[in-house]
Amino acid sequence: MTTTVPALDCRPHRVKQEGEAWRDLDRTLARWVLAHGGPDSIATAAAWASFADGRGDAALMLDENSATRLGIAGAPALRMELSRLADDSACGWVARVTTDGSGHEVIGATPFALDGDAFYLRRNLLHEIAVARHLRARLAAGTTGYSLLGDAEVAQLFAHPASAEDSAQREAVRRAPGRRLFVLTGGPGTGKTTTVLRMLLAMTRLHASRHGHAPTIRLAAPTGKAAQRLSESLRHGGEALRKHLLPQWLPLLETAQTSSADTVHRLLEPSATHGFARHSGNRLPADIVVVDEASMLDLALLRALLDALPDDCALVLVGDADQLASVDTGSVLADVVTALDGTDALVRLHHSFRAQRELAAINAAVQAGSRRDFDTAWSQAGSSAARYPLSNANAMAARLRAWGTQLRKTLQATGAFALHDGLASQSVRNALDALKAMQLLCALRDGPFGAITANASIEQQVRDDSANDAQQSPWYPGRAVIVRRNDPASGLFNGDVGLCLRLRSTDGIERLRVVFDPATIDGTSGSMPRAFDPDTLPAHEPAFALTIHKSQGSEYDRVAALLPENSVHPLLTRQLLYTALSRAKRAVELWADDGPLDTCLRTPLQRAGRLVERVGKRTDA
Repeated sequence: MTTTVPALDCRPHRVKQEGEAWRDLDRTLARWVLAHGGPDSIATAAAWASFADGRGDAALMLDENSATRLGIAGAPALRMELSRLADDSACGWVARVTTDGSGHEVIGATPFALDGDAFYLRRNLLHEIAVARHLRARLAAGTTGYSLLGDAEVAQLFAHPASAEDSAQREAVRRAPGRRLFVLTGGPGTGKTTTVLRMLLAMTRLHASRHGHAPTIRLAAPTGKAAQRLSESLRHGGEALRKHLLPQWLPLLETAQTSSADTVHRLLEPSATHGFARHSGNRLPADIVVVDEASMLDLALLRALLDALPDDCALVLVGDADQLASVDTGSVLADVVTALDGTDALVRLHHSFRAQRELAAINAAVQAGSRRDFDTAWSQAGSSAARYPLSNANAMAARLRAWGTQLRKTLQATGAFALHDGLASQSVRNALDALKAMQLLCALRDGPFGAITANASIEQQVRDDSANDAQQSPWYPGRAVIVRRNDPASGLFNGDVGLCLRLRSTDGIERLRVVFDPATIDGTSGSMPRAFDPDTLPAHEPAFALTIHKSQGSEYDRVAALLPENSVHPLLTRQLLYTALSRAKRAVELWADDGPLDTCLRTPLQRAGRLVERVGKRTDA
């Protein structure tokens, strides 16, 4: 029997009504549909679904409100036509999501799928269904809730009497053992990492009591910087905890604090031919897996991780669900936290042990989206909070000059322009303090309000020409740079920040070297700074101004947050503002007019998809 394959129509194609916001990729997908004989309605929906995917949405929502926000013309008619095609068994382009006899969701062999008002690219739907299935199975396995720790044993893991401030931490330690899925969420300074260490002790004790040996623990995070910080924070947190523990806990502490950390990608062992070497057919050898900064996980990466975990492996997700979501598809941590709300598989930490009370009130007002509460908290913060409306380019230039002047004084005061005798000198550590003293965070990377422009302006003021003999060189004492690419050979990772300093070596020769503070790399100040020849650094860029996305997981004494002047910019969300302002420990500045500020406060980041509902079809945990 011979099968006739329709000829590919290679003529130029355009859908009847292209969206003005479409990217080249979106148009290409629409034309691919038309070239393969697909109807115009499918081509239009496919392009809009691609556009939505570029914004981080797992699905294209075709309800009236969502369609209006995206600017989809004729959405009701498009929705009706897609519904008709999904019910047409002769249509090979789109199918409805159905359930099999076991209640599992299934889709046909079509490139697109329709689930109510949600139109999916096939891969996103498969990821979402798989993630939800894995999470539901893990929740069901954890409903027995067996923990070996009573109140007295939990108390042994804390060096002080119980208090209202650490009650949630103690509850997490009590609940985590015996579960296949546990989520710990909280803002900066709420003690997530110290709580994880104690949770690992409790989980390690339970595993050893059942199996007669210590568990295999794997630590991971979406970025190399976050992974290394997690590993070192647990190691040094363990040293602080060691002096308070009873002897029976010490072998368990050794297991917990010496576990190495990787990026999630390295944990899964990337394969040039099969995506990852670790998958459902070749599971990861691990008993406990902890993923920090889980707000940066995207839908596809979480699916790959869940596929690779053994069924009896315990997964702990840690992060701030109110932070910005991944730059890729989905808002998985926020969705999982929403789905698990009210269950024993989730603990929220609220009390901040580091930020000033006044700044904590500002962050809480942002989380609530209340302009009235925000103004009240901002006013009550006094000198710890300053507003600078930027009505025009001149105001922006003046603010950058003022910030650059202040930064230069900070660099001068910490000794960033001075000559230092070797890395071991206290003067080098003092100079590196400038990296944590103040930081400008920008919503945008490009444009007049972006980080690139801000860096160029600040560098003009910071550069110490008198100390730089080669005027053509971009390097000078006091220059801060951020690494943009992981380089395991050097031990530098995407997001590591270094400071260019004048160092005199033992041979008496003065050289410019980029010095990295251990506190910016691994979250501790207990080891020697490391210095690199500027010409040997992996890909990098100036770090006087960073994007808010790049700042996730970091903290600074003083933060300035710069919002774009366009009050309808799509990046302006509550999570963006919260992420920026919550990086500050002592003082914060907001460079923005009322319009962009109001847009942030009233616009929660809501990525389209059905993960919450799919996980919600669960046995109570």
